[in-house]
Amino acid sequence: MTTPLVQVENLVKRFGNTEVLRGITLQVYPGEVLGVLGPNGAGKTTTINCLTTLLRPDGGTATIAGYDVIKDPEAIRALIGLTGQFAAVDGDLTARENLVLFGRLLRLSKAEAKRRADDLLKEFELFEVGNKRVKTFSGGMRRRLDLAASIVAEPLVLFLDEPTTGLDPRSRQRLWEVVRDLKSRGITIILTTQYLEEADELADRIIVIDQGQVIAEGTADELKQKVGSTFCEIHLAHLTDGNRCRELLADLGEIQGRGEQLSLCASDGVNTLTTVVKRLDEAGIPLADISLRRPSLDDVFFAVTGHGAASKP
Repeated sequence: MTTPLVQVENLVKRFGNTEVLRGITLQVYPGEVLGVLGPNGAGKTTTINCLTTLLRPDGGTATIAGYDVIKDPEAIRALIGLTGQFAAVDGDLTARENLVLFGRLLRLSKAEAKRRADDLLKEFELFEVGNKRVKTFSGGMRRRLDLAASIVAEPLVLFLDEPTTGLDPRSRQRLWEVVRDLKSRGITIILTTQYLEEADELADRIIVIDQGQVIAEGTADELKQKVGSTFCEIHLAHLTDGNRCRELLADLGEIQGRGEQLSLCASDGVNTLTTVVKRLDEAGIPLADISLRRPSLDDVFFAVTGHGAASKP
């Protein structure tokens, strides 16, 4: 494999007496999309802020294309693009004015900045609304414009910090298409997300961060293999039967989910499903549905962290 473009070793960051990053180590290779998963407060954004020179690490090392984030911050900034959790564009300016402004800040000439703005408006399907003020845009349109602004000067590495949070499914899918296109052009991307489906769709490799440490890494398939080949998905007819169901099936393995929607690792495949159906039938617990499915990244996250993706224990 080629030399890593981004190299992070034992990165540490403290806020007062609180150690937010506790030795993060990761590598990202040229042209790769690295998915960074973790619950709220896990350290994902802090990691991104250290790598993009917005925060100064308290320990460890981090380099991009050989430049150190502490010793060579200006060189780093010339190589990267960043789309944060909140849109950085100005609502009182038009979409075109925003992109021209970013171009000028990046030292493009007036003519070059205008040409680049028009190209990006077309690429991100915003050309028809290019002269409208951004405050009139939908959330999906603003996020597309924000992403366009981050690549006015096409970066070597693009950081996307939860770029689709709060977007409707249609806007999310459109942004996924944009990310795939950027990857096809050879841009290396580091993507933080709480949407496990998003990492599954876009990432070549995935790392899971929890409580300031990397606790798992690999491709989506490699991570899924760690939790078993098949899951039994149980949908009870009545919410009130959840606790009884858990008691009856406790010996088959750890049961995930809540309420009337539960799942457990089906180590024996169809035989596990048959056992579940038989026990619930004998106990008079009706099913709305039951099925076998391949493990998802949600299952992986629960297995390696012991809790869901949206909250810490």
